[in-house]
Parts: sequence; C-alpha cells; structure tokens
Amino acid sequence: MTLVTRFAPSPTGLLHKGHAFSALTAWSAARDAGGRFLLRIEDTDFTRCRPVYTEAVFEDLAWLGLDWETPVRRQSDHRAAYDRALETLREQGLLYRCFRTRKERLALAGVAPHADDPADPAAFTGGPHEPDEEARRLEAGEAFAWRLSLDRARAQLGDLSRLSWSEEGVEPGLHHARPEALGDMVMGRKDIGAGYVIASVIDDAAQGITHVIRGEDLIPMTSIQRVLQALLQLPTPIYRHHPLLLDETGKRFAKRDGAVTLAQIRAGGTSPADLRARLGFPD
Repeated sequence: MTLVTRFAPSPTGLLHKGHAFSALTAWSAARDAGGRFLLRIEDTDFTRCRPVYTEAVFEDLAWLGLDWETPVRRQSDHRAAYDRALETLREQGLLYRCFRTRKERLALAGVAPHADDPADPAAFTGGPHEPDEEARRLEAGEAFAWRLSLDRARAQLGDLSRLSWSEEGVEPGLHHARPEALGDMVMGRKDIGAGYVIASVIDDAAQGITHVIRGEDLIPMTSIQRVLQALLQLPTPIYRHHPLLLDETGKRFAKRDGAVTLAQIRAGGTSPADLRARLGFPD
C-alpha cells in the first residue's frame, strides 16, 4: 500500500511554527515511505476564510521547502458533495435542528455565561427541541445548526465503541470510538451548509488518504469522524497523531493567541534550513 497523507490548514489566518511542525511531519512521512503528500485547503467557513491566507499557505510552505501534488483540493470547490452527505444523514433521521444560542447551551451545561473561559462546553447533550418550540423558531426564521444525534447513530449502528481505528502515533494500537466526549456535534448550519467535520471525511475518502497525520489535539475528533465514516459507508484511514509543538510557556501555538507567524520568522532573517532544524527536521 502506498502511503498517501495530507496537510489540511484552514485559511483563517497566517501559519505559525505549530503548522510548520505538523506539515513537516506529514511531508517527511510521505517522503520517507516513498508515498504521496497532498495539500488541501479547508475553506468551508466562508465567513472566516480569506483568499489572502490561502495564498500565504502556498508561500509559507514553499519557503519551508515542501512540495505537493497539484491541483490542490479546495473545499470551497466541492460544497455540493458535502451538502449531499449532510442531506443523506438528514434523510436517515440522524440529524436535528438546534436553535440554541451559546448562552442557552452554557445554561444547559450549568456554566455561567460570564465565566472566565469563553469556550463552549466540550460536549453538547441538550438533544432536540420539543416539536412546538422547533416549529415556532423555524417559523421565526431563526438561525440553526444541524447536529448529529449520537442516540440515533447508536440506534442505527449499535454500540459506537465497537467502531475502531488503527493508531500509529500517540498511544499506538487499536483505538475505539468515544464520541460522547464531544456530544452531538454540529454537522452543518442553515447559512453555510455542511461544515468541516463532514467535509474532512468526504475529502479523505475522495483523495484516497491512507494515513491521517495530525496533532494529538484532534484525537477526540477522530471518534466523531469514525462514526461518520460508518454512517456514510466511507473507508477508515490509519491515524498517526503526533505530539503538539509547545511554546516557552508550555502552551500549544494558536492563531487566536497571536502566535508568531512563519511570515514574521522569515522576515526576521531565519532561513528555512534553520527553522526545519529547530523543529527537528534537519536536512
């Protein structure tokens, strides 16, 4: 089997060292195995993604010394395929409309809206609205999200923990799905259609990805993706989650925290070879 892997950034900002580490990890794995390395632009969220950031991805990775196959798959060019998958799940009765605001979701989770941590609860378990409330809010034209009901998925697939994947990275071996950690996740929205979670599994199947190589922070997401693969009858790749690159304070690099970008590193005079060596990828 030829190893086929990908690096799939979302163009919502400039790449930083954490992105560079992940891209180099996947690219090096493909090179060392005589396999294929693909670049994919995950720009399903047109409210946050920007063409300027897409172009910056190409520039940063080329400066870093990476090469990839063309044409590059851009999710914005394949929205119809993702929406068909969303419709398939809806027709199977696996989705429900959720009109709840963030404040309402926090209240259901017992978290004060003014809490110091602004993040939503890790797992949403509020379930569908009562029919009368759903009809009222739908009539009012309120925005809603399509959530995947884990209860309904269990009714169709049985015990979800029987779904598994082969892990070659962190804690290698056979891993079993634990989707409850993320609850009834959003699969799409009224205004933008299908979202990242569906798009990712559709793309991995369409591109023949054999190995998903990415950061260990996405291990919980793998359980949800494994459920979707079963529901949509898609193949399950091998996963290789790698440790995260951390800054001097022990935090992972993140766009929202203003991590130093590759463009800033380049402007500061650092050479690609120097950065690769610092990241553990000497020539």
